[in-house]
Amino acid sequence: MVVTTTSISDSNENLHCTFASRYVQESLPKFKIPGRSMPKEAAFQIVNDELMLDGNPRLNLASFVSTWMEPECDKLIMSSINKNYVDMDEYPVTTELQNRCVNMLAHLFHAPVGDDETAIGVGTVGSSEAIMLAGLAFKRKWQARRKAEGKPFDKPNIVTGANVQVCWEKFARYFEVELKEVKLKEGYYVMDPAKAVELVDENTICVAAILGSTLTGEFEDVKLLNELLVKKNKETGWDTPIHVDAASGGFIAPFLWPDLEWDFRLPLVKSINVSGHKYGLVYAGVGWVIWRSKEDLPEELVFHINYLGSDQPTFTLNFSKGSYQIIAQYYQLIRLGFQGYKSIMENCMANAKVLTEGITKMGRFDIVSKDVGVPVVAFSLRDSSKYTVFEVSEHLRRFGWIVPAYTMPPDAEHIAVLRVVVREDFSHSLAERLVSDIENVLKELDTHPPPLPTKAARVTAEEVHNDKGDGLHQFHTDIVETQKDILKHWRKIAGKKTSGVC
Repeated sequence: MVVTTTSISDSNENLHCTFASRYVQESLPKFKIPGRSMPKEAAFQIVNDELMLDGNPRLNLASFVSTWMEPECDKLIMSSINKNYVDMDEYPVTTELQNRCVNMLAHLFHAPVGDDETAIGVGTVGSSEAIMLAGLAFKRKWQARRKAEGKPFDKPNIVTGANVQVCWEKFARYFEVELKEVKLKEGYYVMDPAKAVELVDENTICVAAILGSTLTGEFEDVKLLNELLVKKNKETGWDTPIHVDAASGGFIAPFLWPDLEWDFRLPLVKSINVSGHKYGLVYAGVGWVIWRSKEDLPEELVFHINYLGSDQPTFTLNFSKGSYQIIAQYYQLIRLGFQGYKSIMENCMANAKVLTEGITKMGRFDIVSKDVGVPVVAFSLRDSSKYTVFEVSEHLRRFGWIVPAYTMPPDAEHIAVLRVVVREDFSHSLAERLVSDIENVLKELDTHPPPLPTKAARVTAEEVHNDKGDGLHQFHTDIVETQKDILKHWRKIAGKKTSGVC
């Protein structure tokens, strides 16, 4: 039998084995589009191999974002991944599913709408876009009121706690609104409602309260904030409203603490954002913003377009985006129902308790997170003289765990913590394994010599130089100074609002 061979050309190669081809012998393009094509099998293998170096999403305990969904929902996602959400006339059912989600969330948050009324809200790309839209609505409402009163409207401000997620800083900077932050203090890592109301003035467009702090998972006292603000509004004649950033807690509080008043049951709460891709249990890329009523969303922010086939109102910052997140959210809402979400959140809290108890038994950490809030376990080292939480975080990477370490915002910068976000797919057994791995890391770090104080290091360097006269003094001093510079730079980075996903 004669075995024929297939000719190979640069543009069309019959690839039998990627690892036997020239494609694994060449550097991958990093700056310019390659001049030649490659077979699909080779492209897939090369990209797939590169991605193996990413962390495991299931073990990424830094993120609030969902990393697992049921296979049936995965099929829905893949079947709709080519649908553009903005083409409402072409995909009317997808638009209807979005409206159903808005209505369901509005009723979950006790919006004053009837059973058959359409609620006011929209799906967004995460809570960041939702917050931008809500903030713009507050700014426009405030400006219109100030113009009508013949007063200046060029210096709006917003009051938040220093624990807010970075998207609030983005809103303030991008849309020229002064951000007035209530500083934190050791042992109290959320916004103090009384101090927040003290910062309110006639230029305050709203006070933003957080239902589920990124730092510790704790709920802020929205009810007390509402009471204090009602009183101040009455005394001053102002009409300062409240926005609730429920990115993390909006899918938790209604199921675990239904009597907790934080939502539209409070009269000053005019809008709420929530992340569907967090405890709404959908993959990354979907958020929601719900307004109390139509009057709370200025008509000037709503655009009407007709070049896609019919008149379509739109009030989002972006235009084109995928439809699959909306579809996945509707799937979860009808698949799980109230009882399903309740059961999942109870499991998350139970596994967070397992982790908390395991960490507490070590006797090496202080728990700074609270029992009521998002299932987050935040904890700090009692003794950081030998090593820091940053080193613990780094060593946990060797076991596959991604556990962030960071310092608190002002005025609690001296507190550094580790934080574990307990999601739906973090089981009891994984919690036990993490506790075991933390113990192993501590044992290993305990065997390391303690860091040498700077002064002692310099004395040692002097002695080496004097004894041997070989110029090692400058070398050792440079090492010490470099270590100090690295630590100083790390603390500077960690002090910024970089933790958390929206």
